Amino acid sequence: MSQLRATKPGLLVCVAICIFIFLYLKSPAPEEAEEVPASPGAVECGFYPDELCSALFQGKEAAPQIAKFCKNPQTGILAYLRTPGNCSRISQGLHFITRPLSAEEGNFSLAYIITIHKELTMFVQLLRAIYVPQNVYCIHVDEKAPKKYKTVVQRLVDCFENIFISKRQKVVHAGLTRLQADINCMKELVHSKFQWNYVINLCGQDFPIKTNKEIIHYIRSKWNDKNITPGVIHPPNIKSKAIRSHPEPSPAGNVSPNKRFKHEPPHNLTMYFGSAYYILTRKFVQFILTDARAKDMLQWSKDIHSPEQHYWVTLNRLKDAPGATPDAGWEGNIRATKRRTEEGSIHDGCRGHYVQDICVYGLGDLPWIIKSPSLFANQFEPSTDPLVVTCLERRHRLQALRQAEVPVEPHWRFQQETCFNKKLTQ
Repeated sequence: MSQLRATKPGLLVCVAICIFIFLYLKSPAPEEAEEVPASPGAVECGFYPDELCSALFQGKEAAPQIAKFCKNPQTGILAYLRTPGNCSRISQGLHFITRPLSAEEGNFSLAYIITIHKELTMFVQLLRAIYVPQNVYCIHVDEKAPKKYKTVVQRLVDCFENIFISKRQKVVHAGLTRLQADINCMKELVHSKFQWNYVINLCGQDFPIKTNKEIIHYIRSKWNDKNITPGVIHPPNIKSKAIRSHPEPSPAGNVSPNKRFKHEPPHNLTMYFGSAYYILTRKFVQFILTDARAKDMLQWSKDIHSPEQHYWVTLNRLKDAPGATPDAGWEGNIRATKRRTEEGSIHDGCRGHYVQDICVYGLGDLPWIIKSPSLFANQFEPSTDPLVVTCLERRHRLQALRQAEVPVEPHWRFQQETCFNKKLTQ
């Protein structure tokens, strides 16, 4: 690990720490499995994973290579969910934050819509990263997910009053069902007993890079009482230059998937093309569910490709819609995404691998991710390299707890403070 540290004494100290941890925690209890891997592995891995994560965030050239020889972190997450049990054990063992971390956060609640169908461990990591008790969470589990997957998600959800599963349906890529899943959740959210100010939609391959407090500050400082729906007027030609470069690309590409529409949109609406991801006010959600134009556009959307890339942004450009931003463009830092078509301009390349021209992040992408002004990053596949999400999660939790204005409960922490994890938030 000398490549990650500047001095020989540092190496000796970390070797000593690793040996002590190995001897003391050789047979950890189930509750302790989250904190330390079963074996520290090679000495080169140092105080694992925090020392290695720190080096990765700093962009040390040797860090991704050294990570190949270190064992992947064993989170032990699913061990708490395999059988029904004490919800207190689940909440504490999985490190869920159980009180508002500040008065400001306690008085400004967010609603989340999360659509999932795979990567169960990452779903739990995502949920506990964004979870605070004053927020409310609607989970849409794709009907095509395995039965065991649905059972485990239900077992977790049953332990939290402010988390619920929406009506299930099979989500078809680029079809209306992706849009309908969000609408279903919205219907339940507006009728829930929980009050909330904004709703944010996520998928199971997203992860936050800003804390709950930072998300609130961003919304209130730049978008107070306004909706965030990045997008532009739908181009008459698919090669339109107006949409070739923007900060928050749509999941399907830099241009609209629809060269032309089969039928004219209802109510003579001006069509826009934008992101499938949004941050919407509660009043706008109520408008979506009741306004005749919104209802008719939802029906019309059955005949178009990837309607979620048109629906939200088009309705938010209506001048009389609550919280509308009729003159907005691609601004709104919701997602940090690397696209193959933007190499050399928006980013310097994907350090993981591309899937349909979207970067699945690798360890070498971590410095770029944490420097992004965006609230969330997409996309991740922990089954390929779990250390990427683990590093982000540990950094995110340290930031949230350091911003806390209330006493920190011991079970909220993933790890003890050390000289290495203190560097994770630098």
